[in-house]
Amino acid sequence: MVFWHNPRCRKSREALALLQERGLEPEIRLYLETPPSPAELKKLLDMLGISAEALLRKGEAVYKEQFKGQTLTDAAWRKAMAAYPKLIERPILVHGNKAVVGRPPERVLELL
Repeated sequence: MVFWHNPRCRKSREALALLQERGLEPEIRLYLETPPSPAELKKLLDMLGISAEALLRKGEAVYKEQFKGQTLTDAAWRKAMAAYPKLIERPILVHGNKAVVGRPPERVLELL
């Protein structure tokens, strides 16, 4: 079980607390410090069953400044997220070959 986490994000902290309350201690992936590769993002998106654009945080300054209004391919969005990991929605729980975005935080419980 791997938890893609941003400790500064309230929703991410809440989702992690829900897991810990159930006695689970997932491996923590601080994806802002260790950004995923485009290939790793493709695998994650396949597990999530969504497009790359669906995983974007469109409220982030980097999105508004560099990408707003653009139509990119999934591959180009994955490359952008690898270069600017703040664009990746969070938190994400990966368990086996499935993943879920913890928005709302209770969604992480779907994989238990």
